[in-house]
Amino acid sequence: MNTAAVLETQSGIMVDGKFPLLQKLGSSAHSEIYLTELPDQRSQKTVIKLFATDNTERLISRLEAVAQLSHPHLLRIFHVGRCEVNSKPRVYVVMEYADEDLSQILPSRPLTPAETEEMLRAAVDVLAFLHEKGFVHRHLKPSNILAVSDRLKISSDGIQPAGEPDDRFEELGVYDAPETGSEPISVAADVWSLGITLVAALNQQPPVWDRVAKTPPAISDSIPEPFQQIIQECLRFDPGERCTLAQIKARLEPAPTPNPFKKSRTGPLVLAQVALIAIVALMWFVGHRGSSAKKSQTPAKQGTTAVVARPASEADTQQPVANNPRGGVVQGAVVDRIMPNVSRNARNTIEGKIHVNVGVEVDAAGAVSAATLERSGPSKYFARMALESARQWKFQPAQVNGKPVPSKWILRYRFGRSETEVSPSETAP
Repeated sequence: MNTAAVLETQSGIMVDGKFPLLQKLGSSAHSEIYLTELPDQRSQKTVIKLFATDNTERLISRLEAVAQLSHPHLLRIFHVGRCEVNSKPRVYVVMEYADEDLSQILPSRPLTPAETEEMLRAAVDVLAFLHEKGFVHRHLKPSNILAVSDRLKISSDGIQPAGEPDDRFEELGVYDAPETGSEPISVAADVWSLGITLVAALNQQPPVWDRVAKTPPAISDSIPEPFQQIIQECLRFDPGERCTLAQIKARLEPAPTPNPFKKSRTGPLVLAQVALIAIVALMWFVGHRGSSAKKSQTPAKQGTTAVVARPASEADTQQPVANNPRGGVVQGAVVDRIMPNVSRNARNTIEGKIHVNVGVEVDAAGAVSAATLERSGPSKYFARMALESARQWKFQPAQVNGKPVPSKWILRYRFGRSETEVSPSETAP
């Protein structure tokens, strides 16, 4: 990479003859950030960060290594180089432009538990990727959790190989682990920073703690689970006692639904009663679907799937519903599901699964009258795809005492690289 002076042009200062300094976005004692543009993609917003350092070669080597990393939740680095400003050496890095960061949101409101979970899942995913590659982030905090278009990303210019001495410019702060500065940087330090960031996201400010006196962070009892337990396990002074990223991910997974038929100790009589209930429910279900199908058969749309109502519950079979279809409550069913039309380029950005939940209100005719995001996920694009899809679904309306009534549903979308899955469930009546 050739050294080039900062050139003065008619439009302003030009770095390396390629990157104009269009607008100053921020600065610190050791760096300045400007809006710039790529020579071959002038429509794409990018930023350039200029570092003042005495260890130019080491910084360039580190940034070039980080630039080779690629992850959907990691801010992209486009170019790394050196230049001169007022005859003084500078290192520059050109990166993606972020629309906003978490520190700009928290002064006005905390994150909701759903937003916190989405943020946490993305952070755990990208940190696990970095640790696997032999790097640590070492600067995780709200100002480095960014929104790039509709995707959450974390900053990349401070990433460093694990096990090396910390070469940061800034003084240690509340987000830095207790061992930072006295020991080589490790993955456990990122876990500490993640715990402090979680508190800040939910309480709008980080917890108070004393590095010298080793006073543990004060965690509010108002923080809900599973975040309360995750934070407690992240913020242990001994790095070896902190939880791992895999354990954090496991805490976010819902507990498995108990199987009432597995290793049952209720005895043959109860099992026989359950079997009898299931037979009665199946007989009613077959008869009900057969009669309703004759009345409401319509040609299936191309690309849609009909979803039948689930069998009556045990409580339903205890009512005279089978002999009197107008008695009690009959749950609705999905008639037509319209799947999101996701582009291949968008699917290629997915790592794992993107979860989006949409709540829909269904009128007495079976049409969606309203759709709202219950869980938006990390991507505005996939949230919009789910909303547009949900508004087009058709339902067989629920019935109360034989009359169709409005109902409410939750549609749980799971976007993957190869397919989209949707799990509908009726919540009312």
